[in-house]
Amino acid sequence: MSEPTPDTYDDNTPPAVDAADFDAFFSEEVDKGTRARQTLTYGGKQYVLPDSLPLMFTLQSERVQESSSIDDVRAMLAPLFGRAALDDWAAAGMTDRQFRIVLMYAAANVRRPGSLTMEAAARLHDEQEAGKAQAPNRAARRAKPKPKGKKRASSGKR
Repeated sequence: MSEPTPDTYDDNTPPAVDAADFDAFFSEEVDKGTRARQTLTYGGKQYVLPDSLPLMFTLQSERVQESSSIDDVRAMLAPLFGRAALDDWAAAGMTDRQFRIVLMYAAANVRRPGSLTMEAAARLHDEQEAGKAQAPNRAARRAKPKPKGKKRASSGKR
């Protein structure tokens, strides 16, 4: 008889070895509170970032790229800032640029608190935005006139 696979287990299938209880392990790890957590303030409200980037944030950020739904943006922000953050920030006058800077800052500082300053996040954002505008597409690069003058070196007679 073959070994059962995870999708063939039922209540009567005995475990091969002691089960790994990640719920208990991660609960104990979080309870220790040994990982530093970054805080940030915007619109008069303070937000405490989680001690690691939630998987739901990563999954939702992929979904947002393909979506135009404001609810998808709210769902993406919820694990980091709470469900009301987007509306609170909009009411406080946050711009698109500021929104992107806060996201860059938060993503970096969830991974390693204190690793990216607000100024560095703004500079990084602006550099990325400038980089998007500078690179012409392939057709534009090919359409550039070639410099006249010296002929290319030949590899010899053919």
